[in-house]
Amino acid sequence: MKYLILVGDGMGDEPIEELGGRTPLEAADTPVMDSLCSRGELFFNQTVPEGYPPGSDVANLSLMGYDPTDFYTGRAPLEAAAMGITIAPDETAFRCNMVNLEFEGDLVGMVDFTAGHISTEEAAKLIAALNDENTDERFRFHNGVSYRHILMVKGDYPEMEPVPPHDYIGKDVTPPFHRYFQDPNWKQLYEKSLKVLKDHPVNEERIRSGKKPANSIWLWGEGKLPRVPSYAEAFGLTGSMISAVDLLKGLGVVAGLSVINVEGATGYLDTNYAGKANAALDALAHQDFVFVHVEAPDEAGHQGLVPEKIQAIEDFDSKIVDPIIRGLEETDEPFRVVVTMDHMTPISIRTHTSDPVPTLLYDSRKNSGCGRNFSEKDCQQEMEATDDEIRTGHHLMNYLLERD
Repeated sequence: MKYLILVGDGMGDEPIEELGGRTPLEAADTPVMDSLCSRGELFFNQTVPEGYPPGSDVANLSLMGYDPTDFYTGRAPLEAAAMGITIAPDETAFRCNMVNLEFEGDLVGMVDFTAGHISTEEAAKLIAALNDENTDERFRFHNGVSYRHILMVKGDYPEMEPVPPHDYIGKDVTPPFHRYFQDPNWKQLYEKSLKVLKDHPVNEERIRSGKKPANSIWLWGEGKLPRVPSYAEAFGLTGSMISAVDLLKGLGVVAGLSVINVEGATGYLDTNYAGKANAALDALAHQDFVFVHVEAPDEAGHQGLVPEKIQAIEDFDSKIVDPIIRGLEETDEPFRVVVTMDHMTPISIRTHTSDPVPTLLYDSRKNSGCGRNFSEKDCQQEMEATDDEIRTGHHLMNYLLERD
């Protein structure tokens, strides 16, 4: 038996007026997911426990079968693990975004939490310049992918309650930004970084090209490295993680999964879908389990782009779910697959919510199911018709394995 979890990050949404009251998932042409759903089970899954932030870190930890209330320590240490950064006991990892801020006097606004999806090559030059300018041995920047980087902090640091930048797109961020200036060490780090970024040739060229400059860093998601049982220990499985983003790769590392780096996987609409699908099938040829994550729907949701979110969902269906399912059906090996999202990312608010997410489970040994399409509305109707209960996120893995 082969087991799969296929995640379209942030696919879920709310009804949108310009779509005639449909959600992007309803409006998208998704024949493969609809077919699997019709022949399988459909239910809501609560990936984010009450009181926890509805981030991809918490939600995907839950989807992987780990209870966030026991194992969640923060987002940044997971990304650091993916980058091969060793976290000492006296160190804390911070996620460091390259962002574009607007300054008007003392007021600060979040224009773009991705700095215009700055390229990895450009960002690497900026991170190197920040490290060259920084003379405090407690702080060290590590280059990641595009706008996503890590700052390692040695020793104690003042509590600042940092906030995720993608929750504040187009909003005032004056209070959280100025919190970094209340401690002399953080103030010095930020003042130096602002000067380095303002005068750097990379940003000067971006401005000349009509692109948003990465004119500030934004620190958040801090934490220590979590200690979780491996998949071999917890579930008796060998498996692989396939994603373009370091967060998911880090989850794969701490879970003892093989982390497959697919060339051309970007985390956006231009990602290498075929490479991801082929990598999943290759992994399943010799392993039990694969977790495939696609970031594009979430990115479109954060930017408030309806057509792009629909396209991302359709691409997930046609370029990930379809080839993987067809490839598995060509073998004699039975399989069980979950198709879901980690959280909702509604276009209207351009950030995550902690609402339960529509989830389908298909078993290749069965030919009958709920008879519904894969959408938020169909899921609600199915739950009401069957009087089913919302599932608890981290129990999904055992349900997939028929142990629940």
